[in-house]
This record gives sequence, C-alpha cells and structure tokens, in this order.
Amino acid sequence: MDIMRVKDELVCTRRVPGLRSASLRVLENQQGDLSVATDAVGVPTGKWVFTTSGSAARLAMSDPQVITDLSICGIIDQWDP
Repeated sequence: MDIMRVKDELVCTRRVPGLRSASLRVLENQQGDLSVATDAVGVPTGKWVFTTSGSAARLAMSDPQVITDLSICGIIDQWDP
C-alpha cells in the first residue's frame, strides 16, 4: 500500500469494456510521480488516500472483474506528510 494525493479527476469516455464505469483519478506520490487509479470510494481532489496495487487492486473494487492495477482503498482523515 502507498500514500498518495489526488491531483484531479480523469474523464475518459472511450475505454475498454473491462474498466466498466469505474471512476478514475490522477494521483501524485510523494516524489511527484503521477499515476492513474480506479476510485472505489469517491474521493475528492486534494485529499490524501491510501492505495493498493497489483492483483489486490482488483479486489478493492466493488466489482472484482474491473481491470485495474492501482485502486484507491480509503481517504486519510488526518496525516502530515
């Protein structure tokens, strides 16, 4: 698991069927690298979140058939980087 910050929402109207209607977010890690993650919790921009990657990312989604290798698992209520 990693801690990342949500930079923005990512809207893609054309996507592979395996993504279904999963919400997507642009995340930034503490080194400034950007990633795209599926959002299982509905997090707003600017919040710190914890994520899971690899095969566990699919299990974090309400539908484990969603194709993803990075998912947001929760919103961090209080954390000082």
